Amino acid sequence: MSEQTKYILAVDDEPSMLRLLEISLRQAGYQPLTAKDGKEALEVILAQKVDCVVTDLHMPRMDGLQLLKEIRKTDSELPVIIVTAQGEIKSAIEAMKNGASDYILRPFDLEELELAIKRALSFSRLVVENKFLREEKTVNTGLIGNSPLMQQLTASIRQVAPEKATVLLAGETGTGKEVVARAIHAASPRREALFVAVNCAAIPHEMLESELFGHEKGAFTGAVKERIGKFELADGGTLFLDEVTEMPMQLQAKLLRALQENVIEHLGGNRPISVDIRVIAATNRNPLAAIKEGKLREDLYYRLNVFRIDLPPLKARLSDIEALAEYFLAKRRVAISDQAIQVLMGYHWPGNVRELENVLERAAIISGNQIIQPEHLPTEMLNSNGEFAATNPATHGLSMTESAQTASSNTLSLPSAVEALERELIAKALATTNGNKSKAAKVLEISERSLWYKLSQYGIG
Repeated sequence: MSEQTKYILAVDDEPSMLRLLEISLRQAGYQPLTAKDGKEALEVILAQKVDCVVTDLHMPRMDGLQLLKEIRKTDSELPVIIVTAQGEIKSAIEAMKNGASDYILRPFDLEELELAIKRALSFSRLVVENKFLREEKTVNTGLIGNSPLMQQLTASIRQVAPEKATVLLAGETGTGKEVVARAIHAASPRREALFVAVNCAAIPHEMLESELFGHEKGAFTGAVKERIGKFELADGGTLFLDEVTEMPMQLQAKLLRALQENVIEHLGGNRPISVDIRVIAATNRNPLAAIKEGKLREDLYYRLNVFRIDLPPLKARLSDIEALAEYFLAKRRVAISDQAIQVLMGYHWPGNVRELENVLERAAIISGNQIIQPEHLPTEMLNSNGEFAATNPATHGLSMTESAQTASSNTLSLPSAVEALERELIAKALATTNGNKSKAAKVLEISERSLWYKLSQYGIG
């Protein structure tokens, strides 16, 4: 995690003490700010960034307790350390009740002060991180499926996770790009730090810069206080930029600079802030086509495309549907029949895994949380006879013309054509594997349970 200069405001009405604090803070590596009473301290806080306040309790015009209360009216996270005398413990306790981070007693050791500041800054960051985590939706980082394509995807994740290289995830909507990004983070040395996700398409363009880089107080109308952005929040961890091609071109230039220099600036500010993050970007567009369309800067693309992973659509890994269905339905403790699995495997899934999850949730509700049957699935997945409609037989390696030729020459029945095709493919798989059902299922990219069901359905010995 990068070390950023911290601004510590010392407040005391005694000039000698104020000077001592200023020197001590500078020697400890902080940037000191000073004020001789509470009112002057508020002016400093309003004017610029302050990371922590160290204030005396007794001062003219506005004392330390009043200053604390005024700060808490607008900022619940700024650490405030109270300095008080030995006989004023009750006042210190009252300050703690009003939101003080800590208190130290006069006369104090400078190492004690430095320790209190470090403790307050660490706690402040934890407050920000916990607030973020509470707002984050719980997302599973597991990858479901054992198809060859998923095995290849898992191998790519294991390969890139230990590195700091930027990763570009490309794939259709609903293929699980954020799930893959979280899996990379979870397997990386940064796993103990935050994973911060930003959907660049869901945030208005005029707000996205502030969301990413933060802003200073007064940077724009409504900026009533300083705000840290997602880059700072992800410091030491991983920043996931979803739908990066939807980011305005001007902002893409600022992103490129941040990635190259590991330095950002708040909107409305000119103070460089060092960050140490790993960036994973994602897009559902063809990146090269997006460059031609003027949606993506070419130099940013090459900066993001250090390690590219293409996520397979669900229609290319139909053998994973059973495992995915069991995973999604386990949360509701609902089972699904073999017949319903066959219906799901005969669909072309334009919405990919996200569509499958939604379909299963709807089916579970319709079934009354009982075993899901084909009739509980959307009608577009069924033909007029209530049987499954294999809308994409080409994914099994044959064209529609070849599929139809395996059926009776005097019928155009889709179910008959599908049945003939499945019989032929199963027979070939069994012949190739000398009748080994387990190996045949792997050749067909279906579960062994599904193969046994088809053998029984078609009366194949």
